[in-house]
Amino acid sequence: MQIIDDTEPAPPVRRQSTIEVHPLTVHIGAELRNVSLAEASRDGELFAELKALLLRYKVLFLRDQDITRAEHVALAERFGPLEDHPVAGSDPDHPGLVRIYKDLDSPAEHYENAYHCDATWREAPPMGCVLRCVETPEVGGDTIWVNMAEAYRRLPDDVKARIAGLRARHSIEASFGANMPLDLRLALHERFPDAEHPVVRTHPETGEQVLFVNAFTTHLTNFHTPERVRFGFDYTPAAASCSTT
Repeated sequence: MQIIDDTEPAPPVRRQSTIEVHPLTVHIGAELRNVSLAEASRDGELFAELKALLLRYKVLFLRDQDITRAEHVALAERFGPLEDHPVAGSDPDHPGLVRIYKDLDSPAEHYENAYHCDATWREAPPMGCVLRCVETPEVGGDTIWVNMAEAYRRLPDDVKARIAGLRARHSIEASFGANMPLDLRLALHERFPDAEHPVVRTHPETGEQVLFVNAFTTHLTNFHTPERVRFGFDYTPAAASCSTT
C-alpha cells in the first residue's frame, strides 16, 4: 500500500513563457511582444524573464504598453532603488519618475542628445533606466543605443593594454551645471563632487568588460605618468584629455 502525505504543499507550477523576442540588430536590442510591463511590475517570475532578456540584449523595446505611472515606478524599483535627479527633478506624486517634455518653445538644452550613460557623475551610478515614450514627432525623436561591451571587444589589443587601469572623472558640474550661474554651479558641485570610475568596468552579472566613458566624462585622472607624458601641449599634469592617442 502506498501512503501519500497530502499535507505538503504542491510544488509551484511554473508559468510557461509566451514572450515573443525579435532581435533588432546583431549586437544590441530586441523588441518584445505579448508581454505586459504592468503585469511584470507585480509578477516576480515574469520580471525575472525580462531581466534575463535585458542582460542578453542590453536594451528592450515594447510597444503600446497600458501602464500607469505607479506601475512604471514599481517596475523600475524591481531593478533597484530609485533616485531623484538634482536638476531634472521628479514627479511630485511618484519620486524617482522623471518627466521630460520638450517642444519648439522649450529652452535650448539638449543634454539628452549627447552619448551618455545616466548619472555616471554619482559615486554609485544607476544600473539603467525604464523609459516610456508618451508622444514623439512624426519624424525624428530617435534614441540611439550603444553596446559598450562590444565597443570594448573590438578595440585593438594595444589600445586595450593602454587603457587598462586608467580611471576617469565624471562631472555633473561640467555638464548640467555648465550653464548655471557661478554660485549655483559651485553649490551643485558641493552636493555632487566629481566621481571617479574605471575606464573599463566589469559587468557584475554578465562578466563582460565594458567601456565606461561618456558625455559626463571630463578627463583621465591617472593618465599623466612618466611613461605616458608627451612633451608639448599636454605637458602640464592633469591636462590630458580622455583621448589616449
